[in-house]
Amino acid sequence: MIEIRETNQVNPAEVLRRRACEEKEVDGAVASILTAVREKGDEALFAFTETFDGAKLDNLSVPAEEVAAAREAVGKEFLSVLEQAARNIRAFHEKQVRQGFVLAERPGVVMGQRVLPLEKVGVYVPGGTAAYPSTVLMDVIPAKIAGVEDVVMVTPPDKEGKVSPAILAAASVAGVDNIFRVGGAQAVAALAWGTQSLPRVDKIVGPGNIYVATAKKMVYGQVDIDMIAGPSDILVLADETAQAPVVAADMLGQAEHDTMAASVLVTTSKALAKEVRRELEHQLPCLSRKEIAKASLENNGMILLAPDIKMAVAFANALAPEHLEVCTEEPFALLPLLKNAGSIFLGSHTPEALGDYFAGPNHTLPTGGTARFYSPLSVDDFTKKSSYLYYSKEALQKDAQQVQAFALREGLDAHAKSVAIRVRDTEEPVG
Repeated sequence: MIEIRETNQVNPAEVLRRRACEEKEVDGAVASILTAVREKGDEALFAFTETFDGAKLDNLSVPAEEVAAAREAVGKEFLSVLEQAARNIRAFHEKQVRQGFVLAERPGVVMGQRVLPLEKVGVYVPGGTAAYPSTVLMDVIPAKIAGVEDVVMVTPPDKEGKVSPAILAAASVAGVDNIFRVGGAQAVAALAWGTQSLPRVDKIVGPGNIYVATAKKMVYGQVDIDMIAGPSDILVLADETAQAPVVAADMLGQAEHDTMAASVLVTTSKALAKEVRRELEHQLPCLSRKEIAKASLENNGMILLAPDIKMAVAFANALAPEHLEVCTEEPFALLPLLKNAGSIFLGSHTPEALGDYFAGPNHTLPTGGTARFYSPLSVDDFTKKSSYLYYSKEALQKDAQQVQAFALREGLDAHAKSVAIRVRDTEEPVG
């Protein structure tokens, strides 16, 4: 199924070249959808929902009664799970809240920074091959902690025009303000420009298929987005102490997401590499999404042998995986050496699934090697910063010559005069 290779035979970029051609193929289709929604509003949304989702709707908004019914439908046990997960996520993200600051160390000078919440945020929640209530919690709770007043959720309906009860229940737990049954690139367009039913938002967050990701990329600048997400990926870094069944299960857990997902093992143990390959073949047939997982492993799966742990760590940093599991004897010893990863899971008893659903850290993570410069979704993503500055006349007089010198050096004499006119009874412009 998967060939065992040496790390020096693999360029990490191989793992990341999964969407470039496909993206170009959908650019034209997405651009047409965006234009139609921008020009026709709800009319285009109804038409695209019927075409792509098979649902003929007369109203896009999900009423409160449907949300209440969804809470009943999922049952008390799952509702309790959602609420506990929400508490864990909330506790983690509350530690991320930033405060503004004030500096008043020089006489007559006051300056500072304010941290303000965005006013409206759109959250995209997939609803195609699988419904993800966890995405609702992960994307909405940080926004609410940041102070966002209006969180708008969009998610595609089924052919009957219904939204997954699990998604609606999660929306209720997380505190979503408005829910609309619309998905795909058309939902992104609606959030970016607004329609008769959907409000224009300041930022769009949340994962989706390639059409959604491409649409987010195209509307960036009109609105902010969280990141340009690609297919999901995991790297398991393991030594001889790792358990092959555990490693294989975690690789398959990633592979079942999407045929484009990448599951990679880098290990210093040849014996473990062989055992993991056997375990993958043994566990795969038991999965309900085995065809997806099989295609993912065949297209993007890798088992790599590293000569030592130093080389394994170097490969991990070069790959910059979305998820990085460290299944070694002393995982915390490696933590300071791991520079590029969306989220790191330490030890053999910490599966990625903990982070996906329940533990608290966010699961909206940078993919495709972008963990080199992107971070997981956080409270910061739902805030903006504004600086302010005050000078008394005396303070301005003290700094006037220096400011004018800068302005004239840059050839901006009006800048210099804007200072001089305020202090001309005591200062002459530099010139």
